[in-house]
Amino acid sequence: MKTKTTIQDKVNVITLGCSKNLVDSENLITQLKANDYEVAHDSNAADANIVIINTCGFIDLAKQESIDTILQYAEVKKEGNIDKLYVTGCLSERYKKDLALEIPQVDAWFGTLELPGLLSRLNADYQHDLIGERFITTPPHYAYLKISEGCSRTCAFCAIPLMRGKHVSQPIEALVKQARSLAKRGVKELMLIAQELTYYGLDIYKKRALPKLLRELAKVESIEWIRLHYAYPSKFPTEIFDVIAEQPKVCNYLDMPLQHAANGVLHRMRRQITKEETMDLVRLAKEKVPGIAIRTTMLVGFPGETEEEFQELCDFVAEMKFERMGVFQYSHEENTIAHALPDDVPDEIKAERANRLMEIQQEISLQKNQEKVNQTLKVLFDRKEGAYFVGRTEFDSPEVDNEVLVNAAENYVRIGDFAEVLITEAADYDLFGKIVK
Repeated sequence: MKTKTTIQDKVNVITLGCSKNLVDSENLITQLKANDYEVAHDSNAADANIVIINTCGFIDLAKQESIDTILQYAEVKKEGNIDKLYVTGCLSERYKKDLALEIPQVDAWFGTLELPGLLSRLNADYQHDLIGERFITTPPHYAYLKISEGCSRTCAFCAIPLMRGKHVSQPIEALVKQARSLAKRGVKELMLIAQELTYYGLDIYKKRALPKLLRELAKVESIEWIRLHYAYPSKFPTEIFDVIAEQPKVCNYLDMPLQHAANGVLHRMRRQITKEETMDLVRLAKEKVPGIAIRTTMLVGFPGETEEEFQELCDFVAEMKFERMGVFQYSHEENTIAHALPDDVPDEIKAERANRLMEIQQEISLQKNQEKVNQTLKVLFDRKEGAYFVGRTEFDSPEVDNEVLVNAAENYVRIGDFAEVLITEAADYDLFGKIVK
């Protein structure tokens, strides 16, 4: 247990990056609270004397945000307004030796798997009996469930294996225990996350076990939605489509980053799949799960991407009509396979291509939203914002996807509740409606 002092320490945990980082911060907060620390998350108040920054090191923009945040709090420490500054997470895992020389105000740097060491530095015990319990920083009706750590894929552009290591699955029993604990605290929606969902189980069960995990999680009482994030398309276990179709709790939603469609680019990316195989997979998903919403991510400006290859990607997106899509610009990351290739697409071309691709998706999104007008959809409400209650359908994940807005002056719903909403109007990325029950 931590040493008692006359002045109570307060910790502010700051999380940058993805939902997987958020879960790591939640586990850290859980351990600190069990050791009698007062802890805040992403607090703007200046009352914490210890700051822990959980960093992202994925691409240039994320790395810069992490560095800027560290420098901001290094200055706060220099001015004497905090006592200790610690850095953990992906950026720290990848660059801690260099960063330690450049930013001496940081008291210690920890990697992605060094939670016990971070706790020890704070004179806190790592409590194994807390596994399965977790403080959540999201709204209380939904939570992320990280089913594995790391990635064993070899995508040329990706630095995640450098920061997170090889794929390691969590046992089904432990995940079900977590889900039950979350459900008892009011969580209604579980979002399954991993660096690569479809690889789940290969390391501990010697076979792909995501379908079995989904069936077990669907048995957990009070969980109404189970959502799938970050599935790799190559050698996709198509039994997952059967589970989505047969299990009402599993949302008709799949987040499957495809990255590109031109075979030359896919080959250079080492994606282990062709455009033709990708198209067959998407069509199979829509055949087996009518109405499924597929969210994908595309990467533009990869080394050697020609205008013809980019146009092939545009044509692919226009033809496949994905319900949800995001676009990243290629970031030339040291120690990745692609770093040996020349970063030969200028930044302004990368940005222009990203904008062009999103313009295509914007039209697709508007068309698909307009098709929902006069439909009644089940909506989970996340918050009240201005004059509207804001929620999501089963086809939408928080923060990245479309939302449903209902006029708060004419409708009432409790945050965290489901309601049936008649859609009356559609915009590019939002739906408007009224509660019918």
